[in-house]
Amino acid sequence: MKITALAAHTPEAVRAVLAARGWETQPAWFAAVGIQPFVALIEDISESEREALVHWGTKSGADVLTGGSGLGPGGGGWALVAGSTSRIAPLARYDRVPAELSRFAPELGKLLAARAEPPRSWPIRGAELSLEKPVIIGIINVTPDSFSDGGHLTSVAAAIEHGARLTAHGARLLDVGGESTRPGATPVPPDEEIARVVPVIAGLIKRGLGPVSVDTRKAGVARAALDAGAAVVNDVSGLQYDPGLAALLARADAGVILMHMRGTPATMDDLATYAHVAPEVAAELAATAEKAERAGIARERSVIDPGFGFAKTATQNFRLLDELATIVALGYPVAVGLSRKRFLGAATGRAVEDRDRATAVACALAWERGARLFRVHDVAMTREALALAGATTNPT
Repeated sequence: MKITALAAHTPEAVRAVLAARGWETQPAWFAAVGIQPFVALIEDISESEREALVHWGTKSGADVLTGGSGLGPGGGGWALVAGSTSRIAPLARYDRVPAELSRFAPELGKLLAARAEPPRSWPIRGAELSLEKPVIIGIINVTPDSFSDGGHLTSVAAAIEHGARLTAHGARLLDVGGESTRPGATPVPPDEEIARVVPVIAGLIKRGLGPVSVDTRKAGVARAALDAGAAVVNDVSGLQYDPGLAALLARADAGVILMHMRGTPATMDDLATYAHVAPEVAAELAATAEKAERAGIARERSVIDPGFGFAKTATQNFRLLDELATIVALGYPVAVGLSRKRFLGAATGRAVEDRDRATAVACALAWERGARLFRVHDVAMTREALALAGATTNPT
């Protein structure tokens, strides 16, 4: 007899075992995904639902832990349900779930569907980006005061040439920003921000570089950028700053990146208070994405970003990176902005200008946890790290 422990963090190990023993590709993959471990936190449930879950877990072979005082808005009971995906799946099926647990089915169904069929592409204005391989977003900051590269690009021509280098190194989207959102930053007047970003965006488009994203919170700036040829709006406020931005994006059919942030750059460091950062950020991002849909922004055009470094301490950023799958489980493509952030310096001791290696490693870790878009300063180094990460998660 021979017993071998397989890698449990990826379905690929089980798929390979089945394929080597004659299974066809699709059945092997579905079986491998089906026995992957799945853990869900269910909050604001009644005592009778908790009891029913415990009874169901005993019969189904799933593990169920429950308690009577939750952290959710309803303050009710909670349950942790854990087991293989195939064990949990009946809770999401109306024809198999016990009647007393039927209200769990819709939300569990969404989570399981997102795991089984993650987004494969992202439609933006005038194009569609495949997510089968990493989408590296090259940063073009035309600000005098950004935290790591403010003032480096002193002319429109220099910014356009920088965009050409980023594209040559592997960037699939160029993100142009004219307002610093570093901790403590103050807003830039819209006219000044427009004067900074629009000539650069127009110049990039004229050179055939892009697609191009504009990094702004303001509807007026976004409108000018879209008129200049931008295909994406990257809003660090998650539609919280300017009430007019959502309607503009809905009319423009632009791609949108919705980032998590509490407060403003001037106040966010005082709002980094979480009992458990990943589920709380996920809940707040879900509310933001739902707001976007209600405003008329098509779901498939939205990307979500957990906002590393925005209203989060170093410890919270590391925890969020490790538990990034909680954000991915919402079912939207996930972008991460890890480049040169303070928490990377907290781990490595490196100064801000010497954090590109740490950025590349962090991006590889994020890819393994389900992120598909990566906003960085050093595209070439990140591309290499993601090539290696992709070779392990998508072997050929």
